[in-house]
Amino acid sequence: MNIFVEERAVELGEYIIKSKSTVRKAAKKFGVSKSTVHKDVSQRLKYVDPQLYKRVKTVLEMNKAQRHIRGGMATKQKYMQKKIEQKVGKISL
Repeated sequence: MNIFVEERAVELGEYIIKSKSTVRKAAKKFGVSKSTVHKDVSQRLKYVDPQLYKRVKTVLEMNKAQRHIRGGMATKQKYMQKKIEQKVGKISL
């Protein structure tokens, strides 16, 4: 395995643990794809640093358990914003 890839996997793992970040947020922060982050922390990290892998896995499982809540919150916010825009549009007319 390439040294750069191993270092990136460790950096991603440390970032996810430190910030309790999702795969999507980590990908955006490091400028790589979600699939790259996922592969780095779920496959490569297992061989590079098994202890770090276990800690990252815990955070990712927590994120997975909460994703339906985050999705619901995003949907709620979307429709609240639409409602506000409709009210502002009626006032403008």
